[in-house]
Amino acid sequence: MAVVYATLIVKGKKTFDAVPERIKEQVKQVLIDLECADLVTE
Repeated sequence: MAVVYATLIVKGKKTFDAVPERIKEQVKQVLIDLECADLVTE
């Protein structure tokens, strides 16, 4: 599920703020791995 959210964030369909709290860390790590850490806003 983290990869799905990360993909939606990269495509501009969702923001990091829209990610459920329970998987935020996983999504953050996926975005960092994709070299898209700038999309992580907290």
